[in-house]
Amino acid sequence: MAADKVIIIEDSKVVRLGCQQTLEAAGFEVNAYSSVREALPEITREFSGIVISDVNMPEMDGLAILRRVRATDPNIPVVLITAQADIPTAVQAIREGSYEFLEKSFTDEVLLEVTRRAMEKRQLMMAIRKLRQEPNGHPDGNYRIIGKSAVMTRLRQTIASMSGSDPDVLIYGETGSGKDLVARCLHEQSPRREGNFVSINCGALPENIIESELFGHEMGAFTGADRRRIGKFEYARGGTVFLDEIESMPLHLQVKLLHVIQDRVVYRIGSNEPVPVDVRVIAATKVDLKEASVKNKFRKDLYYRLNVFQLYLAPLRECKEDIPILFNYFVAQIGHRYKVSVFAMPSREFMQGLLARDWEGNVRELKNEAEKFILQLVMDLPDHDKNLMDAQDTKSISENNPTLSDQLNSFEKTIIEQELIRQRGDIKNTYLALGIPRQTLYYKIQKYGLNRKNYQKPQMSF
Repeated sequence: MAADKVIIIEDSKVVRLGCQQTLEAAGFEVNAYSSVREALPEITREFSGIVISDVNMPEMDGLAILRRVRATDPNIPVVLITAQADIPTAVQAIREGSYEFLEKSFTDEVLLEVTRRAMEKRQLMMAIRKLRQEPNGHPDGNYRIIGKSAVMTRLRQTIASMSGSDPDVLIYGETGSGKDLVARCLHEQSPRREGNFVSINCGALPENIIESELFGHEMGAFTGADRRRIGKFEYARGGTVFLDEIESMPLHLQVKLLHVIQDRVVYRIGSNEPVPVDVRVIAATKVDLKEASVKNKFRKDLYYRLNVFQLYLAPLRECKEDIPILFNYFVAQIGHRYKVSVFAMPSREFMQGLLARDWEGNVRELKNEAEKFILQLVMDLPDHDKNLMDAQDTKSISENNPTLSDQLNSFEKTIIEQELIRQRGDIKNTYLALGIPRQTLYYKIQKYGLNRKNYQKPQMSF
């Protein structure tokens, strides 16, 4: 898949280089072209970036470029720029799907803000597409480790480097940091991927049944054992056993687990016959097992046997740059489950609130926030309006010298207000009449500071 980048199409060398330098200084990868012909081969369905194009180009005008890009993939954001305040062209461009329409008097800050949000939208739509392409909505193992931080990049590289072998692994990470996910990825990218992945939460199993669950039992081995039962290790033969919260395993069972890992055989309860088990063991813990062994809360010999290869999962607070893309990915994933299409992005205030949190529950807590976000859409809650944003902040319109953007905003606000009045504030009828998604109407209402309740006319009683 092509890397996330910005394609600039602009025949003016001064404007082209100015935009390129501004975006590259902000960390974007930019390919700048002086002609449409040079740029089009790079714009494919797999292109995961955005397009910024001048309207007045010698080979093809901006609207034609917009149509060409949307024919390739309607979800590639296209930002059109022009030196002329051409209201009809701007209105036509927005109707045909332009992400934004800017005058060339725009500041570096406006260019960066629009580019960032357009890129976020593209990343979200690519995540939705990836999600829908996978069986049962589950993406492949490596893809599920989402994030662009150095921490996540190293983790993906480490898992990939282990794909040809299957050593036992000890995963250390805080609650909710994704230990189960990493264990599944290790299994899916190992030679054992065709075998079973058996997950056991050692802290959730009652002590009186954990031995039977792990190693199985023979008929008559104890009261209620009316038939033979194979344990998790035996069931996982040829695959992977994941022991989550290994620190919770009772000490007397740790001895038996040690022998299973060393000898790769199990003894069912009530039997003296060894049963060979060909498994890979991945254990996970949220505590320091070495320290626990010093305090006699965990067997030292088992710790060293498990610690063949250790993976440390950083807490979310140490890689906060991944929060926006993780949140958007979860929104896409959960929205797919609830059959909700989400095209509006979280507002800056909402995202800043996410970035400011400590995230003691880590990624699991973030996923819960994404589900709340989707549930508000499903339930059509008015409070959700403040969590959405448009491609540009609301700005006051100068009476003496309104910009093109100001005029377009005023034009669009008037249309929405008129429809809200006609529909008496009914959101569903309004977005159907305007021919736009419900989420789009929500963030337009937020953009222009409208309150739909102001348009609800009270019913007259006689």
